[in-house]
Amino acid sequence: MTPSLQARFWKIALRIMFRKYLSIAEHRARGEQIARLSGNIPKDITVERVDLNGFPAARIMSANADSKKVILHLHGGGYVTGGSASHLMMCIPMAQTLKMNMLLPDYRLAPQHPFPAALDDALKVYRWLLSQGHQAKDIIISGDSAGGGLALATVLSLRDGGEPLPAAVICFSPWADLTHAGASHTSNAKRDVVLTTALLKEWALAYTDENNLHNPLVSPLHAEFHNFPPLFIQVDDSEILLDDAQTLAGKAHAHGAKVVLKTWSGLWHVWHALGSAIPETQKAFEEIKQFLDIHLKEEQAV
Repeated sequence: MTPSLQARFWKIALRIMFRKYLSIAEHRARGEQIARLSGNIPKDITVERVDLNGFPAARIMSANADSKKVILHLHGGGYVTGGSASHLMMCIPMAQTLKMNMLLPDYRLAPQHPFPAALDDALKVYRWLLSQGHQAKDIIISGDSAGGGLALATVLSLRDGGEPLPAAVICFSPWADLTHAGASHTSNAKRDVVLTTALLKEWALAYTDENNLHNPLVSPLHAEFHNFPPLFIQVDDSEILLDDAQTLAGKAHAHGAKVVLKTWSGLWHVWHALGSAIPETQKAFEEIKQFLDIHLKEEQAV
């Protein structure tokens, strides 16, 4: 598929934007700038700040949503930056397309709050949803980049603890191996317009100690995926994290999980973050809707 004119423009702009090294503080400042670009909220969407017993989050409610179902989305940002506000541009059209309400927690960030703070927070929010009357079969956990890795770690922790599992897991360009062993870190080093391995190594060591990088709850690529919910993954073929997605899909499938991997071309790491600025975002969410329509019906029929 040939990228749209809008996508080609933004790919050039992003290459220029991400060319300069930024500190964690500077990345956080950029995230705040992005949050202000979210624009007007569509009439069929309501966004509200919520307090989950002292835990901040944003709730996106779609007028056409089934109130029983909810997506718990864990934002990306390398565990050191990002938040619910910076991800509204992506998650509002996602809620519209999937016709589902979403909850975006502001989990604690490293280096001020290293591992396992983010994981503890994600588990706390999932359990809060259960306490509010949502059944596990009506909860989907999604995440982009580091949030994708966190989504995987959350479900692995729930499984190993014998807790109810969500209906499905959705990962956008997941950062699933903080040891950075994938060959695409070399083969796509010049093609990736957003990430560099050097930057990811810095963020990884802000998140946890070097001797903990192989921990499956830090790098889910090192986990076992038996009894895992249906898993959907999207990635672009130019990413340094391409191998994370491909190896994850292969390993989960080998362990018996239902997996769908969609590899795009001509875009970049988590292109969905631009929301409606590029038509590829809508097409990506339509892929997810098709996946959920098929797999959720299969799970309910069992």
